[in-house]
Amino acid sequence: MSLKIDQDHSRFRHIVKGKVRENLKKYVSNGELIGRKGKDIVTIPLPQIDIPRFRYGEKQQGGVGQGDGKPGDPVGGDPGDQPGQGKKAGEGGGEHSLDVDLTLDELADILSEELALPDIEDKGKSKIISAKDRYTGIRRVGPESLRHFRRTYREALKRQISVGSYDPSRPVVVPVPDDRRFRSWKTEPEPVANAVIIYMMDVSGSMGDEQKEIVRIESFWLDTWLKRQYKGIESRYIIHDANAKEVDEHTFFHTRESGGTMISSAYKVCADMIEANYPPSEWNIYPFHFSDGDNWSMDDTLQSVDILKKRILPHVNMFAYGQVDSPYGSGQFIKDLREQFKADDRVVLSEIRDRDAIMQSIKDFLGKGK
Repeated sequence: MSLKIDQDHSRFRHIVKGKVRENLKKYVSNGELIGRKGKDIVTIPLPQIDIPRFRYGEKQQGGVGQGDGKPGDPVGGDPGDQPGQGKKAGEGGGEHSLDVDLTLDELADILSEELALPDIEDKGKSKIISAKDRYTGIRRVGPESLRHFRRTYREALKRQISVGSYDPSRPVVVPVPDDRRFRSWKTEPEPVANAVIIYMMDVSGSMGDEQKEIVRIESFWLDTWLKRQYKGIESRYIIHDANAKEVDEHTFFHTRESGGTMISSAYKVCADMIEANYPPSEWNIYPFHFSDGDNWSMDDTLQSVDILKKRILPHVNMFAYGQVDSPYGSGQFIKDLREQFKADDRVVLSEIRDRDAIMQSIKDFLGKGK
């Protein structure tokens, strides 16, 4: 019975993942999953799946296989529920909703399959070692929490058969202490691949609420994917207008400033952060910058390019720039980056016109496996 339940559960999970994959673009573009995110799981509404339920009635109530009825009659029908009689019909169809929990790892796998994302090539050589318990066999002693029920049952059955106390007509198997078997384990050192994501965002007046929401949604999926690739990961946040500073996650997504934009100020803070905290021999480093492409001057753009070439690109896996369309931004910066780095595959550029473009932008950033 337990095996049958496991098979049914596995089949149901497979169906759920298929439904999520079919509707992935909708989930990505509307940002609904972010509000449903727990520590390690995400709750996903799936209105397309109906779960059958059995209702038990009293005995001798008639139904399938008993009482009056003819082939073709509806099961459980009520004589009063005929066309033109009974209850008044509603105006619209019924809607069945089911909330299903998926782990963030499962969500990352679905994203990976849908976008055909390759695994990351690990650049860092971490010096951090973590201890991991691995189950390696079976032994006769151990805590009850590690008791292997199937092996215990098998040992009890073998003992009863050998001494002749097993009765097939009354198959009762009662383990004794000597029958108990427990999982054994050993602790193995495991290197932890470290990664840091450095998010930078233009918060000047031309970046409105919709532009920030696009950045927030895309950041959620980037985080989800990279956390699937690395055991240890950190996220740092930098906002800038004419000046830049490091902030916490909430401030990053909810701050609105005004005034001009100097992109070089963010790149300076990013470069200082890397040099002070993240040796490239030990860390996989991912700077992501989001802006509407409206920089203060060409002089500042050239200074930004100089910082990228000399202080950021030599240390990172890749540098990602996402340009969010804004009615107030010029959009010039991505053109300048294309001109300056057209032969450098460490610089990945993506134009994000609206929420529907988020999926393609994620593929642009993660599709090279860097």
